Amino acid sequence: MRDSAAGFPAPRIVSSTADLAQLCDLLKREPFVTIDTEFVREKTYWPELCLVQLGGTRDVAVVDTLAPGIDLAPLATLLDDAACIKVFHAARQDLEIFLHLFDRLPQSIFDTQIAAMVAGYGDQIGYDALVNAVTGGTIDKTHRFSDWSARPLSAAQIAYAAADVTHLRTVYVSLRAELEKQDRLHWADAEQAILTDPTTFRPDPRRMWERLKARTNNRRMLAVLREVAAWREMEAQRLDLPRQRLVRDESLLEIAAVQPATPDALARVRGVTRGFADGASGEGLLAAVRVALALPDGELPRPPRKPDGAKPSAALVAMLRVLLAAKCEQNRVAPKLVATGEDLDKLALGETDLDVLQGWRKAVFGDDALALLRGELSMSVADRNVRLVRVEKDV
Repeated sequence: MRDSAAGFPAPRIVSSTADLAQLCDLLKREPFVTIDTEFVREKTYWPELCLVQLGGTRDVAVVDTLAPGIDLAPLATLLDDAACIKVFHAARQDLEIFLHLFDRLPQSIFDTQIAAMVAGYGDQIGYDALVNAVTGGTIDKTHRFSDWSARPLSAAQIAYAAADVTHLRTVYVSLRAELEKQDRLHWADAEQAILTDPTTFRPDPRRMWERLKARTNNRRMLAVLREVAAWREMEAQRLDLPRQRLVRDESLLEIAAVQPATPDALARVRGVTRGFADGASGEGLLAAVRVALALPDGELPRPPRKPDGAKPSAALVAMLRVLLAAKCEQNRVAPKLVATGEDLDKLALGETDLDVLQGWRKAVFGDDALALLRGELSMSVADRNVRLVRVEKDV
């Protein structure tokens, strides 16, 4: 049976281990499989996987991961098969889920959002916009905010979920062909390397304090912040609770400042309840405070390094930004993928140990940026476009 409107097979529901094993055995023979997930996370630290959508050349399936007794081991085997490319759009959350489930990442990943940036479709383009740009089709996002943990699923929910992998097949084939024609497939591979590193999805609890951006140079306070932030991360994982539901950022910063030693003192911190302070979690947090207070001075963290105070010329940075936009327009690649605002600031200050001066970025923008900074390149306007002009310098 086919969905004549979309031209794709009607999705089938997979709710047993045997059916999942049969499906994955078929999909392993495909050159690629498109994958998406639906999950809920509002009340948990770890995403609760509710559906996995899988699309091959002939098969489109919605796997009910909450079906009683289903074992997802066949899916893990499919994800482990390096010969079959796993196609996602904006893969990070999906990959985090699979890493948590199977303790390893899928092999042979292709992220169409990254590929679209390399191919010139803009910065972090959404799935529905990319489908429209590549195929001219539209995605009905009516069920974007569905409760995917509720059962039974409606026919409309299933159709919505399946659309996230059916159209993705056409998008993948088109993008891959574009990148091969432009000789940019290796660009996409380089950008996707971060998705193959488990540490991308497993933050170090001992570094979580850095995200809180405490405005202090007091190293003892920073030590307390480091210990309580690491405790919160591990406790949130253990209890499977969102970090902010366990202890809010603002409360951690206040705890680092006041350094409570007793449940009574902890209960006076804004956002900390009496029940929490008197309970096991409260004792764990107070223990983390005691660890920080007992550290010798030599083991205290240092404040994050601040800029050395040198500020680049705003006009020069603006010129680099125009050059970046012009070169990216000329090469049809997303500017965000080539250089950040921080990169431009550092270039204007004369720094050279930068990613933008390496590999394909150097060829697209870095060489011309250096020429501009040396006074060997100027910019003008011709036919309503930025024109680059080489400058002959006097010897």
